Amino acid sequence: MSAHEGRTAVAIVGAGPAGLLLGRLLDQAGVDSVILERRDRAYVERRLRAGVLEQGTVDLLRAAGAGERMDREGLVHEGFFLQFDGVRHRIPMTELTGGRSITVYGQHEVVKDLVAARLGEGGHAGGGPLHFEVGDLSVHGVDADGPTVRFTRGGEAHALRCDYIAGCDGFHGVCRRAVPADAVRTYERAYPFGWLGILAASPPATHELVYAYHDRGFALSSMRSATVSRLYVQCAPDDAVAAWPDERVWAELHARLDTADGPPLAEGPVLEKGVTAMRSFVTEPMRYGRLFLAGDAAHVVPPTGAKGMNLAVADVRVLAEGLVACYREGRTDLLDAYSETCLRRVWRAEHFSWWMTSMLHRFPGDDAFGQRLQLSQLRYTCASVAAATSLAENYVGLDRV
Repeated sequence: MSAHEGRTAVAIVGAGPAGLLLGRLLDQAGVDSVILERRDRAYVERRLRAGVLEQGTVDLLRAAGAGERMDREGLVHEGFFLQFDGVRHRIPMTELTGGRSITVYGQHEVVKDLVAARLGEGGHAGGGPLHFEVGDLSVHGVDADGPTVRFTRGGEAHALRCDYIAGCDGFHGVCRRAVPADAVRTYERAYPFGWLGILAASPPATHELVYAYHDRGFALSSMRSATVSRLYVQCAPDDAVAAWPDERVWAELHARLDTADGPPLAEGPVLEKGVTAMRSFVTEPMRYGRLFLAGDAAHVVPPTGAKGMNLAVADVRVLAEGLVACYREGRTDLLDAYSETCLRRVWRAEHFSWWMTSMLHRFPGDDAFGQRLQLSQLRYTCASVAAATSLAENYVGLDRV
C-alpha cells in the first residue's frame, strides 16, 4: 500500500503539554508544524496529572495566548506548608522570592486549553494540523537531512517528511527508542515507595498545599478547587489499588495529616484512585541528529517537587526559540545548544525533587538515625530564612540555573 506523502517543517510526536505548547509557540512565529497523537482527544483531555504550575510556566502560557481560563479558574498560591511532629510550618514563597508564586491548575486543563487553541476553538485563530488516533507511528532518518514520520490514520498509511522531529511522546514513546543505544547515556533511580493518590469531592484541608512527614509515611494535601481535593499517601510501589479501599485511605490520611490544633481532614466521595511508582530518569544528550527529545521522553522526576510538567514547558521554550531562530534568521546555534541548555535545568530539578523526596518519605529499614536526620533538616528549613528561601526559589522555579 502506497503512503500518502506530506511535508512540514517540524513534526511533533505527542499531544501532551510539551507537544501542544511547542506547536502553539511555532504557530505564533509562523513556523509550520504537524502534531501527531496516538490517543483520542477525549483520553488526552481527561488524563489527570499534577497541576502545580511554576511562575515561568504561567507566564509562558499567557504569552502563548492559552492562559485566559487558567487566570480565571487557577488557584494562585503564595506559600505552602511543611508538616512534621503534628505541626504545620508555612513557607512564604512569594515573600521569599520577590513576588513569584505558583498556580494550581490541572495539567488536563492546560491540555484542553492548548488543544482548543490549536483547533481554533473558543475564539482562537487556530494553527497547524493536530491528528489524534494515529497508529503504527515510527520515525526514520533522524540522522539525515530529511527525517520522516510514518503512521496510519483512518486505515491509510502516511509518510510525513520534515526538517526536524520533536519527540514529546513521553517515557514510553517511540522517539527515544529511535536513538541508537550507543549514542546516549541514561541515568536513573527507582525509589522504594510510591504514591496512592485520590481525587475526592471534599474541601481541601487548607487553602495551600501541605507536605507532611509522618512516622507512618509521607502524605500530601492538594486541591483542584475549593470543593475537590487531591490527596496522596506514601505506599509500596507495587501496591494494588484494591489493597486500598476508601476506609483505609481516609484512615491513613487522617493519621498523617490531621493536627491537634485544627479541624480533621474533611472526607467525601472518592472520584478517582491510583498508585504511582516513583523514579528519576535522565537521558543525555536530549538531541540526536534532527530529533529533539522534550519532557518525559527525555527525563522523569519524582512528583514530590512538582517539576514534571514544568520541566517539559521549559524544554519546549528553549526548543521553540531555537527553531524560530533557525527559520527566521538561518541560525542554528540555539538548536545546537538545546541539550546543554535544557540539561542544566533538568539536573537542578532532579536534585530538588530528590531532596524533597528524601526529606519527607520514610525509607524501608530506616533506622532512628536516618529519621532524626530528616527531622533535623525539616526543622532547619523552617527555622532558617536562607534554607526556606532556597526551598521557595526552587519550588516556584528558577530563572537561571
